[in-house]
Amino acid sequence: MRLVVLGGGESGIGTAILGLKKGFQVFVSDNGTIAKKYKKVLLNTRIPFEEEGHTESEVLKADVVMKSPGIPDKVPLIQKLKQEGIKVISEIEFASHFTDATIVGITGSNGKTTTTMLTHHILKNEGFNVGMAGNIGDSFAQQVAENQYQNYVLELSSFQLDGIEKFAPHIAIITNITPDHLDRYNYKIENYIDSKFRITMNQTENDYLIYDADDKHIAEWLKSNKIKAQLLPFSIERILEKGAFIRDNNIVIKTNTEEFIMGITSLALQGKHNVKNGMASAMTAQLLKVRKQTIRESLEDFEGAEHRLESVLKINGVQYINDSKATNVNATFYALDSMTTPTVWIVGGVDKGNDYFDLMPLVREKVKAIICLGVENDKIKQTFGNVIDLIVETAGAEEAVKVAYKIAEKGDSVLLSPACASFDLFENYEDRGRQFKKAVREL
Repeated sequence: MRLVVLGGGESGIGTAILGLKKGFQVFVSDNGTIAKKYKKVLLNTRIPFEEEGHTESEVLKADVVMKSPGIPDKVPLIQKLKQEGIKVISEIEFASHFTDATIVGITGSNGKTTTTMLTHHILKNEGFNVGMAGNIGDSFAQQVAENQYQNYVLELSSFQLDGIEKFAPHIAIITNITPDHLDRYNYKIENYIDSKFRITMNQTENDYLIYDADDKHIAEWLKSNKIKAQLLPFSIERILEKGAFIRDNNIVIKTNTEEFIMGITSLALQGKHNVKNGMASAMTAQLLKVRKQTIRESLEDFEGAEHRLESVLKINGVQYINDSKATNVNATFYALDSMTTPTVWIVGGVDKGNDYFDLMPLVREKVKAIICLGVENDKIKQTFGNVIDLIVETAGAEEAVKVAYKIAEKGDSVLLSPACASFDLFENYEDRGRQFKKAVREL
């Protein structure tokens, strides 16, 4: 069997390693350059590869193609493969064929990284043999090739779910759905929502779908579509018969007959969205028979994800916060909602069709100045120009931080929460976050 891997990044190299181990004839093809660390792996394992372009005749010899999540379906080469009847799948689909582990799959527009890390943290504390992969850490395929984990917690993007056929997690979580990546879905939110719900398409009556009952997109989709999995909702707005909800400032979880109760104030991560992330993770743990004591302790001592509302330093009474992972408006909504002091907001980057208007009430209430960090800032200036007196454009993290330092006064916060992708000025959101933190430390 010939496996062609399109894209020599994390998921591509993991797939190549697993494919080689399982006896496939593997060929890796990348349209750009392959990073040094990945090229080294290919050379060491003697996997043939090409970079700076795809040789169509070589790619079309495939029995199966794994394409990296970054390659859109509309690319002519992908269209041609499909016309030829060659199977094109994601790394998640490929790797899932080679493991019998219990899988928890987590998707959603926001909160999926925190929920993935938190769920993994709880299971690990209970002594589970558990791996964490997907959009986070080492690729799922590489972990299947090199480890014997009995459980996986996978963070799954819509792009990864677009490439599944039979993949079925035992527990699926949809944290929320808000417009994101619409450029990949013909600017139709319906297509994006359908994509997220692929996570449950192969689940059976013995599996579970945990979801945000307060999310209108999720609620509407579930009304008009039938699924087989058992439904477990969570809500911070109303009391539910089954699932997770809030009663007297406590999180209450009912997955079967017994209740799990924990005070909201003892959660390590505060904010409404983190209450929801905690609910989803705790329900998952309860389904997997983790002791209540472990769930409680894990929710109390969990440290959040880097680049997600991460406190960097306090300088002259001003708190600097790195929320570089906020690559869409909804993530920034959460960030602004959690601010309790006057805020200098650093925003901007590659706009994915954002509507900033949803942020207006929070900006009016909390933001004293806006610093634009992107090549194209017109939309931000148009939206907030009449509400915020001070809007400054900058061309890099260092300049943005220096400007913020001049504007912010004792008792204020400086929040990097871009609401945009980062590819105009940075390699990725991690690079953006690290450059921000470096600039803060050098003040």
